[in-house]
Amino acid sequence: MESTGSTFPKWQLAILIGTPVLIGSLGYLYWKNNQSAIEEGSDEDKAELKKLKKGIKSISIDGDTNSNNTSDVTQQHTDSVANGILKESETKQFKKLSPLEQSIRWKESGNECFKTGKYDTAIELYDKAIEICPKTNNIDLSQFYQNRAAAYEQLKKWKNVADDCTHALELNPKYIKALHRRARAYENLKELELCLEDVTAVAILEGFQNNMSLIFADRILKDLGLKHAKEAMQNKQPVEPSKNFIVNYFKSFSQDPVHMVVVSSTEPKGFIKAINAFKNGQYADVVSACNEEIEGSEDDSDYKLEALLLRGTFYLLSGQFEKSLADFNHVINHKEADAKLRSNALTKRASLNMQTDQKDASFKDFETAIKLDPDNPDIYHHRGQVYLLVEQLEDAVNDFTKASELSPKNPITYVHKLYSEYRQAVNEQDNTKLFSKIEEFSEAVKQYSDCIEVYSLFAQILSDQQQYQLADEYFEKAMKLEPNNAGLYVHRGLLLLQWKGDINEALKLLEKAIEVDDKCEFAYETLGTVEVQRGNLERAISLFEHALKLAKSEMELTHIFSLKDAAQAQLNVTKKMGLSLASIMSSLPNFN
Repeated sequence: MESTGSTFPKWQLAILIGTPVLIGSLGYLYWKNNQSAIEEGSDEDKAELKKLKKGIKSISIDGDTNSNNTSDVTQQHTDSVANGILKESETKQFKKLSPLEQSIRWKESGNECFKTGKYDTAIELYDKAIEICPKTNNIDLSQFYQNRAAAYEQLKKWKNVADDCTHALELNPKYIKALHRRARAYENLKELELCLEDVTAVAILEGFQNNMSLIFADRILKDLGLKHAKEAMQNKQPVEPSKNFIVNYFKSFSQDPVHMVVVSSTEPKGFIKAINAFKNGQYADVVSACNEEIEGSEDDSDYKLEALLLRGTFYLLSGQFEKSLADFNHVINHKEADAKLRSNALTKRASLNMQTDQKDASFKDFETAIKLDPDNPDIYHHRGQVYLLVEQLEDAVNDFTKASELSPKNPITYVHKLYSEYRQAVNEQDNTKLFSKIEEFSEAVKQYSDCIEVYSLFAQILSDQQQYQLADEYFEKAMKLEPNNAGLYVHRGLLLLQWKGDINEALKLLEKAIEVDDKCEFAYETLGTVEVQRGNLERAISLFEHALKLAKSEMELTHIFSLKDAAQAQLNVTKKMGLSLASIMSSLPNFN
């Protein structure tokens, strides 16, 4: 998992802060923040939400009349059409009507057939309505096309649905019902980019107030993001991590063999060269030196397994998961390998499995590592982080407690224990425990004054408790300890947005994050999100593209592509519909 100043997963901060400014492209975060309210609403709301989550859509036609209020003339005309017989008197009376009145009569008859499930007949009647309707009556004609699209939808003729909705929208560009129906057609036609544009237009025209439209949009964004991520993974190039990222990663392994190896030779070759390069911060030379050790003859290799483990770790950090897995597997399956080597490889493979969305395999690796090396605190520490990630807070507390008992002088494990206990207190609404953990954090700051994780995690807790001034002071202290940690600049920038709404100062911090570490994907992603909120969509898209180049896993790519696709769809819609970005931004809920 990526480290952003602490070893805590980067997305967690957004949940902790929940800043109202960062709503996102289409109000999706607004929807997420209110999802629980929807699900706890009326039975009718719950039923509609359940339908939408399953992809079941409501069907409606325009110009529909209540069956009890249908005129005798219309009903008689409908019955005659349905029976294939139109009396001469009815024909004469019908011809006396204007072309518009005739077309409306055909439409009403089509609606009656639609309601009784006679969709083919309804389509024929809408055909007549469209044919007769004067071309100057745009609104009526668009309604006829939309109704015919509804009938085609019932027959699952998605191409016809899309075509008819397009005709309707050419006549009435802000026809929400036609946009929504065409979006459903595009979804079924697997035209997800076009679907997203239409549902984006719907959300904008509805002022982001319709939760059901936002649910639809969220689903399409996820599907489209996954599609783009899978495509991108096929040609994904390795990403060399920043020095700060590597340092923080290895700090989270107090028992890592790279810290424990005692080199008995001074000859600069193979693994010895790799260790020297690692300790001197020359990380670009580590893999090639490991290769030298691994590819040498067995007689000349004293550290082949160590080299495989170190190389596998660097492959993991650069997103080369298949190569990393091969190296870890070699170490894990070597029965004569030292238990510390195998347990370390298992712990790192568990992390790899989480990044590739294999949760069960991840926990299985942790269990195997514990059986092999039960007194290794690193295993419990990293499993605790995964438990935090999946919101299994009691398990997280237990693991961090165990890790602290095994490594009582390790401040990183201790403060993660405190943090998980704090989260547990929040979840249980136990204020006594909550304030107790805040007091313990205050003491930890005094005790571990040179540990960046103490300041960073405590600042996040203080932000959560709306003690913004103090949180800002602790972020500032952490930045003085580690001025090249880009994640800290991002976190502090988000804090200023939440606390003061100070977007200019936040932007300076986000730009500074990129300046100190141009490989910080978190900084590009966050700055892009802020630019979306400001209406600078082209700039946001460019930032998301930078973040995509730095992403390592399919899961990360899916998330960032969703952000980029949302911004791109909004940009396309505003241009097509001639909408003002300023008016769109001001219509977002909770916009500051």
